[in-house]
Amino acid sequence: MSKKPLTPSELTELIAGLNRLARNLWWTWNQESQEIFQELSPRGWQNLYHNAVAILHEVSDYELRVHLQNPDFAERVQRVLANFDAYLSEKNTWGKANAAELLKNPVIYFTAEFGFHETLPIAAGGLGILAGDHAKSASDLGLGFVGISLFYREGYFQQSINQDNWQVDYYTQLQPKNLPIEPVLDKNGEPLICSVQMGISEVKFKAWRVNVGRCPAYLLDTNLPENEQHYRDLTLRVYGGDSTTRILQEILLGIGGVRLMRALGVEPSVFHMNEGHAAFLALELVREKLALGKSFSDALTFAKKQCMFTTHTPVEAGHDRFSASLMDYAFKGYLGHLKMSLDEVMALGRVDPKDKDEPFCMTVLALKAARSANGVSELHGQVSRHMWQCLWPGVPEDKIPIGHVTNGIHLLGWMKGPVRRFWRRRLGVNGTTPPATPGTVGASTDFWSKTSSWETAINDPAFWQKMEDPNFISDEEIWALRYKLRRELIEFARRRLLLQGRSLTQGDFIAFDHLLNPDALTIGFARRFATYKRAPLIFQQLESIVKLVNDKQRPVQFVFAGKAHPRDDDGKRYIQQVIHLSRYSDLKGHLVFIENYDIHVARTMVSGCDVWLNNPRRPLEASGTSGQKAGCHGCLNLSILDGWWREGYDGTNGFAIGDDSHPASIDEQDRLDSENLFSTLTGKVIPTFYDRDANGIPRKWIQMIRRAMVTLVPQFNTWRMVQEYTTKYYVPK
Repeated sequence: MSKKPLTPSELTELIAGLNRLARNLWWTWNQESQEIFQELSPRGWQNLYHNAVAILHEVSDYELRVHLQNPDFAERVQRVLANFDAYLSEKNTWGKANAAELLKNPVIYFTAEFGFHETLPIAAGGLGILAGDHAKSASDLGLGFVGISLFYREGYFQQSINQDNWQVDYYTQLQPKNLPIEPVLDKNGEPLICSVQMGISEVKFKAWRVNVGRCPAYLLDTNLPENEQHYRDLTLRVYGGDSTTRILQEILLGIGGVRLMRALGVEPSVFHMNEGHAAFLALELVREKLALGKSFSDALTFAKKQCMFTTHTPVEAGHDRFSASLMDYAFKGYLGHLKMSLDEVMALGRVDPKDKDEPFCMTVLALKAARSANGVSELHGQVSRHMWQCLWPGVPEDKIPIGHVTNGIHLLGWMKGPVRRFWRRRLGVNGTTPPATPGTVGASTDFWSKTSSWETAINDPAFWQKMEDPNFISDEEIWALRYKLRRELIEFARRRLLLQGRSLTQGDFIAFDHLLNPDALTIGFARRFATYKRAPLIFQQLESIVKLVNDKQRPVQFVFAGKAHPRDDDGKRYIQQVIHLSRYSDLKGHLVFIENYDIHVARTMVSGCDVWLNNPRRPLEASGTSGQKAGCHGCLNLSILDGWWREGYDGTNGFAIGDDSHPASIDEQDRLDSENLFSTLTGKVIPTFYDRDANGIPRKWIQMIRRAMVTLVPQFNTWRMVQEYTTKYYVPK
């Protein structure tokens, strides 16, 4: 029996709903939403960075109405929109039950970058990815949360590799009309304009709102005609320009962010500084109180009661420092409003306020102006207490008031489509009714019958505990999923490498179709190519690695990706070295480098690889989160015991490179880590992967996958992380 066609008004309502959905990033972690937009234009979906807003511009209104006349498609759209509305209107949340005061007076989260999705490329690396995942989980948990960052109209750079295998950086202009953002308007419907003092100039800025589920994030933008060009270009690129650009960007972020909140009438309970870039917000809070006649001491005390600080940097050189002359230039006009001298301001950013030669450090200001501070893993907390003990002379190192909250990842945002469908099917097949979870209060059978129930279940340790039960999911099912994901990665790599090719012949096309081996142990490495992450470490024993990749019985292959900072020539040389090996050594065909690393490439790699390699120079990896994205996909970690892996590894859920220590000498550490990496790979990883039973199933390997799912996935996610921030720092009892 055919279904009744939709009326014109019903069609108009659905189209309006799709446009509303496209401008809320909830669709980036809802598989059914993505499938709807992809179906409208499969090629556009692929070529437009999976951008729902751009897809709706690609498809005409008439074509969209024709699509919606298909009853099955219209029904799916109606179901997705109903789930979307139910998500937005849900009142029975963890946030309401545990932090109701934040719904009225939210957390304002300041960060220099947000890595939400490949659609909006305004993040340079892990700091931004972590911030984006923080916002998504704050939304899921129903927390009062507002994000503040900058709108970089050229985003982070795009990467290509030239004939010399050297990274080339180029930029493309982002078009707001094609992005899931909307202008912030005043009561008259005009763009809301605020200003900050920079040097002797008053710099105007507007803002864009990003809807992240239930939570808004605001991106500040100085690209206004009334500003001089160099001020307009402050928000041109992520971490672009020199130290002058950096300090002015940070004035805009910190001081401008506070002023935007005041203009919007938002009364925060907590100002969360995600890294030191936003620390100037404390000066603005002090200025506000000084303007009311408060003393400096009282004003600073007030600011301190409202601020908290998360540091992500275990390297001295990684903390922003500015000279007195640059501070004088940047704050010349603002100091008059602040009613403080330059020396008084400089003192706030110095370990020794009396040392006139010491530069101003943003981290020092943040630590002095925050009621609490934390690192992003247990080891990083220790490193931070040691690094900043100088600010608390006479206090034992273990008593320095810097705690830790270990980073996590937003599970749904990183989970590949086939894996989402896999877990959803497992929940449905067994008809299970999982217990109440962190995202809801008093969950019931009716709640779990909703379409979104599995999305909450996968954040529940009780669900992942089922992975140890072969009656819930068999080894054969897990191994079949792993093969599907590895095949997807290999075919993705072949397509991308074909596009990267230069002057290809017909024979090259055939060759690319045979690149990489779907049966081989596939090891992935993808991240920012900072030198301390030591991307080429595994190739220090090149002859031995060549033997491994050419082993017909137990082959190994490598997939690499990543960007070096535009000014990091040493990192670019690492990329050049890896690409040279992939093209001109005996590793050709067994090692590939995928250009233009982004969130989409990362998602494909963490799902398709069998092993996720991480070999930073300990203890310089504050936390690291890329390996956390591997667990739900059945990918195992092979990592130095640094950052989060030092806490996650238990001997049964992956592989450790070396032990819980490291030599003080860099040369000795590199030598020892290289040896330990190779011995672990050849002595544990490869034998376990290729230890097959009569049916060809690697039972011991799959047991490690199960253990990784049980012990890592429910612990190292941002649902747990945001709850921990809330109970320890946002609303401490």
